[in-house]
Amino acid sequence: TWVCVTSYEMVIKEKSVFKKFNWRYLVIDEAHRIKNEKSKLSEIVREFKTTNRLLLTGTPLQNNLHELWALLNFLLPDVFNSAEDFDSWFDTKNCLGDQKLVERLHAVLKPFLLRRIKAEVEKSLPPKKEVKIYLGLSKMQREWYTKILMKDIDILNSAGKMDKMRLLNILMQLRKCCNHPYLFDGAEPGPPYTTDTHLVTNSGKMVALDKLLSKLKEQGSRVLVFSQMTRLL
Repeated sequence: TWVCVTSYEMVIKEKSVFKKFNWRYLVIDEAHRIKNEKSKLSEIVREFKTTNRLLLTGTPLQNNLHELWALLNFLLPDVFNSAEDFDSWFDTKNCLGDQKLVERLHAVLKPFLLRRIKAEVEKSLPPKKEVKIYLGLSKMQREWYTKILMKDIDILNSAGKMDKMRLLNILMQLRKCCNHPYLFDGAEPGPPYTTDTHLVTNSGKMVALDKLLSKLKEQGSRVLVFSQMTRLL
């Protein structure tokens, strides 16, 4: 049995080649990529000749029920052939309570949905433990934090109508400062720019992370570090 593993980009680029085959199975990972039935990718995969179709996703329902219909329509176009009918089944204007809508949705999905949660498939994982550590700012961070506040002191002291976008920008700058002052142009000493201890000592978070990583390395632990700001990484 031959198996073809490819990317969405290659499917779009080589669609004419893929359309030549009669596929026994078509498995689509990250299935929410075809939640819009009018998108280019969605239209292309719907044209493939397949005996069986399988969708894999951790988020079958993201924004609205119409997107769910698009996925079901891809799987069984003869059954879920009308978006209007599907939408009317779950129309909140029909005075159905939330619980009734949920029960109806479960009844519709049950024959077509195989749901697996982490606790069922990976029982060897320990329970999640979340520890919050509150850290102080470094001397350099405090200087930049004050500089940001003083620059926009007028809007912070304003008793009238505030500029929402400007306020959000101030908050974003303060968040950057709390991560690392080097995220601001001109904060890092140089050139030449060096990977020295100042990269750690000028950020309260980095000081704590440096200590934690050393300890975890001694224990033989595996570590993943996440940040909402890719520049920080």
